[in-house]
Amino acid sequence: MPDNGWPADRIDTEHAHSARIYDYILGGKDYYPADKEAGDAMAHEWPALPVHMRANRDWMNRAVRWLAEKAGMRQFLDIGTGIPTSPNLHEIAQSVAPESRVVYVDNDPIVLTLSQGLLASTPEGRTAYIEADFQDPETVLGSPEFLETLDLSQPVALTVIAIVHFVLDEDDAVGIVRRLLEPLPSGSYLAMTIGTAEFAPEEVGRVAREYAARDMPMRLRTIDEAHEFFEGLELVEPGIVQVHKWHPDGTGEQDIRDEDIAMYGAIARTP
Repeated sequence: MPDNGWPADRIDTEHAHSARIYDYILGGKDYYPADKEAGDAMAHEWPALPVHMRANRDWMNRAVRWLAEKAGMRQFLDIGTGIPTSPNLHEIAQSVAPESRVVYVDNDPIVLTLSQGLLASTPEGRTAYIEADFQDPETVLGSPEFLETLDLSQPVALTVIAIVHFVLDEDDAVGIVRRLLEPLPSGSYLAMTIGTAEFAPEEVGRVAREYAARDMPMRLRTIDEAHEFFEGLELVEPGIVQVHKWHPDGTGEQDIRDEDIAMYGAIARTP
């Protein structure tokens, strides 16, 4: 059992997990041999996979900074947080506004055991962690951590990054996102990245098959299907675009080929 008191024996080290594969590909250290094997197999099928995953992470950095700086957001609900990787969302938001409050949500026990890295808030702000499944929004919305950390009389930025491609049609990813938005007041924001195979269908299709072979089936979406998540919301310019094309900051996006990115990104405001 780790120092934080949560049982490490809950972690399944025999089977690959999407968050740990992501950590491995990004050069992290919180993965197991099954995750390395999976990541290597996927990168073999699509050598651009590390570029793609890094671009998604860079999008998160830019999007959160935009929400804090340009939209004035001081509250964030982050769904599918993943393994802590600095800078974490609260570090970005609190670097702009130290009083920012962040609630993290994930259902992977390894994220829970490492979550102390997500709870190191500034004195002025606050962070909290909810162990819950994205597909169970009622647990998230009814949790003390959500209700006590966020002030629902003020806008909240809901971030759903690199997760809905693991939600199949029968589980209604669009409906889940809309339910999470329901209690958030007018002027809140939705920030998402959405997996797609539209730019490299053969290569990304092979990666998807590698995930499916490890019991992680994927649902990759077209641009029209991506738009369904934002119906009734006010999209921020430039709308839904590949992540490397969304408010680039000149730190490498110009060297990325479109066919090396399999993720749309967008931010929209609730009316």
